Amino acid sequence: MSIDLQDSDLNKFILVGDRVLIKPKNSPDQTRSGLYLPPGIKANEKIHSGYVIKVGPGYPIPSDFQQESWMEKKDQLKYIPLQPEEGDLAVYLQKSGFEIQYKKEKYIIVSQSSILMVIRDEDLFN
Repeated sequence: MSIDLQDSDLNKFILVGDRVLIKPKNSPDQTRSGLYLPPGIKANEKIHSGYVIKVGPGYPIPSDFQQESWMEKKDQLKYIPLQPEEGDLAVYLQKSGFEIQYKKEKYIIVSQSSILMVIRDEDLFN
């Protein structure tokens, strides 16, 4: 299932909850021994990798239910942050992702529970 997005800006995308926006990494068309792979082979792989573009706010924490009724109410919502950060290389399960197209580029939206591993290289962007 995919959605073709054309009129909006990628910076205006707001992810909800534990969702992560990933740009899939281009995989090679050849094996190490030099055999060319048909296009359908890559799509059938169960595990893919890509770079984290945006991260949602995280898991919401319930408001302070022990607060007394006479006290002033605080309606600030708090979140438990997600582990992936922008720029990380994420290894994720393909079947649980949702594909979108933006300016002829493919992006995947997955939940944090679908991410198996994150590779963070601090020196990569410095």
